[in-house]
Amino acid sequence: MSSDIDFDEILGKYRMDPYAYVDICAPHTGVVNFKLDKGTAVDGVGGEWNHIPGTPLFQITRERNRRVVNAPITGIVSKIEVERDGQFVEAGEKLITIRYPLKKKEIIENILKEVLYLFVAPEKAKYFFSLDIQSRIEKKGSRAVTIRQGDEIFTMSLMKRDTPVYYTGQEGVIHSIYFKPGVSIAQGEPLVGICDEDTLPMIQKVITRVKAEWDSLYSGM
Repeated sequence: MSSDIDFDEILGKYRMDPYAYVDICAPHTGVVNFKLDKGTAVDGVGGEWNHIPGTPLFQITRERNRRVVNAPITGIVSKIEVERDGQFVEAGEKLITIRYPLKKKEIIENILKEVLYLFVAPEKAKYFFSLDIQSRIEKKGSRAVTIRQGDEIFTMSLMKRDTPVYYTGQEGVIHSIYFKPGVSIAQGEPLVGICDEDTLPMIQKVITRVKAEWDSLYSGM
């Protein structure tokens, strides 16, 4: 597996563009009027109880009812669909893109999701590790637990019915866990990230490298 992964290319991508991009879409149909320009710095929700709304992005009017849409995150407006200003838009239409700098933890998590084998939720449901897997994790830690094809890895709880979920994928250890037991997970969202033993040392080196190079990733920003 490790021979198929170009870690330098992955790291280079984040050096060139250490940002994430969030698209803000029309919440419903209506006429849109923008309240800022491209390049404007915006603030997300703030306050101790998240009671301070973010920077106003645009107003959308439907049947004389006006609604202001605020920035959900702090960042820079990198794109505005200016041709839509004053026009009728459909629900879900992309209007603004906000760019924000990724934190070190986010970059590491993104890299891991690119190189690990992600076992995803087959349905929207609540998930729990199987009793055997949970016992092994408690005794040794998740990264000492090897998962093989056909292993019963999860119990899926849906509509008050529990169903075993069997692993399909490459053999490896549980490197990352992306769910909380008993919390509903959307279909297709990752539950765990599996790493074969040959790739594990390389991944640890890359994580160490990202941590060490973080200042250089943001130089000139």
